[in-house]
Amino acid sequence: MANAMVLERTGVGFPGVTFPTPTTPTVGAPTSFPTGFNWTVVPRCTFKFEKCTGGYKVWCYFEDKLASSMVQNLCSMLAGGLCSFCCYWNGAPVYFCHYTFATCKYEFTDSGCCFTFTSGDPQWAKIIQSCCECCHECYETGCTCCFFMNSTPVCCGVYGDAGKPAKAKG
Repeated sequence: MANAMVLERTGVGFPGVTFPTPTTPTVGAPTSFPTGFNWTVVPRCTFKFEKCTGGYKVWCYFEDKLASSMVQNLCSMLAGGLCSFCCYWNGAPVYFCHYTFATCKYEFTDSGCCFTFTSGDPQWAKIIQSCCECCHECYETGCTCCFFMNSTPVCCGVYGDAGKPAKAKG
C-alpha cells in the first residue's frame, strides 16, 4: 500500500505522547522501523518445577542442542544479576516475580539448565516456594512462562509446547 504509514499507538491520550502532524509524510513506505519497539527471540523450552530444601528448582529442557547451548551462554554472560519469572496469558502479563529475596544459582545439564532459588531464612524459603508454585500453576494452566536474568529474557515455554494444546485440569 503506497499510502500507508506505520505509527506507534502506545499511550494514546497520555501526556508526552506524540501524534502525527501535518509534516508527517502521507505517501510512500517507511524508510526505517519505528522506534520504541524492543523485540527479542528466545528459545522455547519445557519447564519442570521442583520444591527443594530452602526454596525451589526450575529445570529448563531443550530438544535442540543449539538452543540449549544458546541459553547456557546467555546464563554465563548474565550471571550474578536479578532473576525473574513472568507468566503471560494471551500476551498480557498475569504474574511477575523478581527473586530479589533469593539466592539464584544455575547449573548446566545435558539438555539445558537448572535454576535454583533459595534462602537460609525459613520464612523467605516459604515465600520463594509460594512464588514458584504460582509460576508452576500458571505454566500448567497454559500461560507462556519466561525466565529473565538481568531483565533479559533467557528462555520461555508453554505447557504442552510444540504445537500441542495445554492439558485441561479436571
